[in-house]
Amino acid sequence: MTTQPEQILEDNLVKQLTELGYSYIKINDENDLLANLKTQLENHNNTTFTEKEFARVLNHLDKGNVFQRAGILRDKMQLKKDNGENIYIEFLQMEHWCQNHFQVTRQITMEGSYKNRYDVTLLVNGLPLVQIELKRRGLELKEAFNQTNRYQRHSYWSGSGLFQYIQLFVISNGVNTKYYANNRDQSFKQTFYWSDNDNKAVTQLETFTLEFLEPCHISKMITKYIVLNQARKILMVLRSYQYHAVEALIHRVENSRKNGYIWHTTGSGKTLTSFKASQILIRNPKVDKVVFVVDRKDLDYQTQKEFDAFSKGSVDATENTRMLVKQFGDNTNRLILTTIQKLNNAIYNKRFLKKMEPQKDREIIFIFDECHRSQFGETHKRIKKFFTNARMYGFTGTPIFAENAVKNDLGKRTTKELFHQCLHKYVITDAIRDENVLKFAVEYIGKYKEKEGRKTDIDIEVEDIDTNELLDSTDRLGKITDYIIANHNRKTHSRDFNAMFCVNSVDTLIKYYLLFKERENKGAHNLKIAAIFSYTTNEEDKDANGLEHLSWPSPNVDKKHWLMVAEPSVTYNADTEDTEPTDNLIPLPVNPHSRDRLESFIGDYNRMFNTKFTTKDSLSFYNYYRDIGKRVKNRQVDILLVVNMFLTGFDSTTLNTLYVDKNLKYHGLIQAYSRTNRILNDKKSHGNIVCFRNLKKATDDAITLFANKEAKEIIIMGPYEAHVQKFNNAFAALLTVTPTVTSVDRLEDERKELEFITAFRDLMRLKNQLSTFSDFTWENLDMDEQLFEDYKSKYLDLYEEVKNSTGKEKVSILDDVDFELELIHRDEINVQYILGLLAKLKDTPDPDRETVKRQIGELLAGQFALRSKRELIEKFIEENLIHIADSDDIPDEFNRFWTIEKDRAFTAICTEENLSPEKCRKVLDNYLYTSREPLRDDVLDMLLGKKPGVRERKLLAQRIISKLTGFVETFINGINI
Repeated sequence: MTTQPEQILEDNLVKQLTELGYSYIKINDENDLLANLKTQLENHNNTTFTEKEFARVLNHLDKGNVFQRAGILRDKMQLKKDNGENIYIEFLQMEHWCQNHFQVTRQITMEGSYKNRYDVTLLVNGLPLVQIELKRRGLELKEAFNQTNRYQRHSYWSGSGLFQYIQLFVISNGVNTKYYANNRDQSFKQTFYWSDNDNKAVTQLETFTLEFLEPCHISKMITKYIVLNQARKILMVLRSYQYHAVEALIHRVENSRKNGYIWHTTGSGKTLTSFKASQILIRNPKVDKVVFVVDRKDLDYQTQKEFDAFSKGSVDATENTRMLVKQFGDNTNRLILTTIQKLNNAIYNKRFLKKMEPQKDREIIFIFDECHRSQFGETHKRIKKFFTNARMYGFTGTPIFAENAVKNDLGKRTTKELFHQCLHKYVITDAIRDENVLKFAVEYIGKYKEKEGRKTDIDIEVEDIDTNELLDSTDRLGKITDYIIANHNRKTHSRDFNAMFCVNSVDTLIKYYLLFKERENKGAHNLKIAAIFSYTTNEEDKDANGLEHLSWPSPNVDKKHWLMVAEPSVTYNADTEDTEPTDNLIPLPVNPHSRDRLESFIGDYNRMFNTKFTTKDSLSFYNYYRDIGKRVKNRQVDILLVVNMFLTGFDSTTLNTLYVDKNLKYHGLIQAYSRTNRILNDKKSHGNIVCFRNLKKATDDAITLFANKEAKEIIIMGPYEAHVQKFNNAFAALLTVTPTVTSVDRLEDERKELEFITAFRDLMRLKNQLSTFSDFTWENLDMDEQLFEDYKSKYLDLYEEVKNSTGKEKVSILDDVDFELELIHRDEINVQYILGLLAKLKDTPDPDRETVKRQIGELLAGQFALRSKRELIEKFIEENLIHIADSDDIPDEFNRFWTIEKDRAFTAICTEENLSPEKCRKVLDNYLYTSREPLRDDVLDMLLGKKPGVRERKLLAQRIISKLTGFVETFINGINI
């Protein structure tokens, strides 16, 4: 009998692990797992448990979700012995991580919703903390990732839930190996390769096992380099470059008095790295305090919550320097998170000096986040002079070199001059290669004619043209506004993502905002636009011209210069001649102060989101700043207009586009571009940069400085034409597998089906990238849109087959294939859209009705979200549409039809399966609330009459669950009538 390659992979792995020091133990099921856990905890704690005592231990362990159990794992349990003695039980030795006991087992069988058998499990003190899933060579690694997700959904929680103590997953097909934390929220894009100190990836399973799974190292990763993210309640594990950076920084502190800095490219998680470094350094008895220093605008909610969760009271988000001085004097508080502004005030303001004097000679470690921004003026010099024993370490994604240094009173200073040696480097080319950040697609939009008729980029200075006048002209800004409105949905995949728009000045931002507002009032768009900028308190009054201003407008005053700022609930249409201002309106001068403009923009924001922010006090404005950041991350804002704010230090995975009407260069350019390249999912394939100025040379120069001259092809996506060629090549490859659409139905076996799925998925990925280009049109491609949609229907048919075959005994190679349905989903094609088409069909003359009807059928077949509704919509067309006299009545009639069909389908499920309707409704309500499939016991509890036998229960419950989830998908999901 020939052994399968996956079995050989597993055999070799287990053998290698035992050679590294793991003890092999045979564990078949949960009973064996619990027996082994009892023995291991007894050995680790040098005690013995009676059955009752161990039951109390299990009861303590069987609480909470994955995140809560991670806290239990790291804590100790007070156990009251049967003889009345109180002892503390340790589950994991955190400080001396090698002093844990390591075991390896394989093929543990657990039964939850379904029976699952896990490949290789690493036990630490008897608890399953690392799960390894293997796939045979040649199969996609993503299949193993999908498999771990399936196990999480179906069985990890079963029994005593010990598999919910898993901290790390490892997936491998022998050639490629990745690891990731136990976090159900992440996608495959958020799994990592391990790399050495020079960022060379370790992908082969054998080498990975030697370096990463070695007992002391894996224990070190679990105890030191997993972060319990308090803000999101998830586990996070450091990536290899973060690990090497923290280790280098710790080594520097323990073995040297010198400073240093970490160069990790923007978007690579510097704040997490620096937080973990602070967390470890604070345990060093030779260090008095660790002070983590950020710029005021970077002190966001998540950073505060992380630090405060680790060291209660370490964070003070107020503007009050007195609290910072108190923290320095508190010896019990060894970790401080503060801003550069308050730190400067604490050592510079005379009223604080007396209390700060005792801190001058203490062993203080300063860690500066985003040190390329905050450390090049007098403040750094002052801090260094005041704290005589301080050591300073910086984190930056874009260091300051001689080429991009800005001259000030202290001259041109570089990061190396200020912080000495670079302790670890991870540049943008490393991050893109490792798929930790995305590439950029840069487009340059906008050409203007010179007087002589020649064309030039809009920012090239020409002698006979006032460049600034051209750049700020209402005509140019209006064209750009119209371009953004026309292309925003394309760039953001129908607003699945959002954008920032950075401009050169506050005045220009104001003009753009008003242009967007004007077009919104005319019905040209419904984009949610927000704006923020720093205003100057005592800026020049542009209306101080000696002329008297009228207190209220007269017929000679342009009403467009009136803005409503006092009463958010009232609007004033400046374009309506017979509208007079009311007491709710206050007049703004012809050239209002920028703060007044911002106040009016915040008024729009308040009406949009029912908030009450203002510029009238600094705390409210700061809360406005934070609220905007939160709403951008939650996709509640479509476009955020900025000048400088948010262009550095702001992370949002949902932001994929940056519109640029501003001259950028070097670190400012890379920082701004990098707002768009955070990894999220398969649909977000790259960051879009849309430049309305000719920044090509500046872009090339920045890439050369922060990577190398050859890095351009790695960082910047190829031009539109190159993607067209890639698509055409992929289409040709698809035709070799399935020459026609109908040939998909004649594929011989699952392996051929897998070939088709893979080939068409590659095509979808390229279409996803192409669709964001402004030049995109199907006419450039060898494949027309209708053929693409036809193949897509067949692709979805195969997905339906796989999804609906869960009851079969045979294991399918398609079970774990990721169909990447997010590349198909289009939010604008929903039931509301279909109702519009039905109205069109109703009003179409007879000769053309069949064409419209066919278009609707093709749309239903090609849109994943509507496939389950196809039969019902077609039934509505055939049986109901003809009897509706007025197309305006279609929504109400469709709603009535849908309700009847939904009630009928629900009754049919209950009748066919002999279910209690009341209990069934409760199960459905819970499913809709939690988004988790009903549990088997809950399903069986709905049954009326005699309960099925043990053998029948599994398939019966599975069938009912499938019907219930299908019911929700058909009648509830996507319905918004």
